[in-house]
Amino acid sequence: MPLQHLPLLDPTPDVAGFIAQVRGERVLSRVPFIEYIVDDVVQKPIVTDLLGREWVSPAGDRESWEAYLDNFIAVWRHLGYDIVRMEIGLPFPRKGLTGDDPTMAAGQRSWVDQHEGTIITWDQFERYPWPDPGAVSLWALEYICENLPEGMGFVTCHGGGVYEHVSSLLSYEQLAYLLVDDPDLVRAVTDRVGELIATYYERILALPGLAMVLQGDDMGFRTGTLISPRSLRELILPWHKKLAAMTHAKGIPYCLHSCGQISEIMPDLISDVGIDGKHSYEDAIQPIEQAHECWGEEIACLGGVDVDLLTRGSEDQVRTRVRQIVEACAPRGRFALGSGNSIASYVPAESYLAMLDQGLSMSGG
Repeated sequence: MPLQHLPLLDPTPDVAGFIAQVRGERVLSRVPFIEYIVDDVVQKPIVTDLLGREWVSPAGDRESWEAYLDNFIAVWRHLGYDIVRMEIGLPFPRKGLTGDDPTMAAGQRSWVDQHEGTIITWDQFERYPWPDPGAVSLWALEYICENLPEGMGFVTCHGGGVYEHVSSLLSYEQLAYLLVDDPDLVRAVTDRVGELIATYYERILALPGLAMVLQGDDMGFRTGTLISPRSLRELILPWHKKLAAMTHAKGIPYCLHSCGQISEIMPDLISDVGIDGKHSYEDAIQPIEQAHECWGEEIACLGGVDVDLLTRGSEDQVRTRVRQIVEACAPRGRFALGSGNSIASYVPAESYLAMLDQGLSMSGG
């Protein structure tokens, strides 16, 4: 089925309306969009084939980076978003693994070693090269903010959440052992990571045009939280509460992207941490309609189109699922349409565009 509404040639973004929708202050007559990440592999054909622009890969020079970021902004604008999202995080050195992945531009994918950590003793903790929050260049984020089209806002966060960085520094396996064998070390690592991220937040919260924080921190898997809810409440959630308070002090919503089954800590996230929205939904865990029924009066439910469907489903199946989600969630507000997680390198661009095109058709666009 050909695209009927994309690309938008003369978009009219309204970030103020988007934020009002997230906060529950308005119910928009159109379907707002949100996305956590759109991989370059998916963006490239959109830039070249849909927008008719030349693709430029960012290199070490400023000119190529500016061209890349101009394309980056154009993709979000002409696909109908009110916001542009990009994140940069502190460089926490850790043990990584690399393997072949033909879906990636470079043909390889890297991931963190889940069995052997970088910090598993107090001596390693003391000798670890902790990053300097003031030394990380935010130039790319500043460039986006300085070049936002009229009506658009910027969304960012620290790249990676407190739990994610702690579990990668210790390794998931060693974290499980250390929570029993040396909980003080886990606490020390967690607090050091949290302190550094909070200091980094002081910089990103000063960015002009910042409209919302969407902080990622994957704390769950298919059937439960990755560590006990009690450990998350004691170690991790206090840092999210601090980051949310810092964000709210700037008058900006704080939303959480967290994969997996985290229903046991959702009351804590809503009532204690004070999140304004939750992103990342998988139909096999909890379809977004169910989440919206449970929590939609208290927080925004963001995204919802299952990535497995986007990856393997037909265009008709994608469009049907979008209609189901929009019809269930949009009338109540506090909702934005997007993938259930992210537009990964293996998601066909055609499925991604079909999702947005169907959303626009339900907006009268």
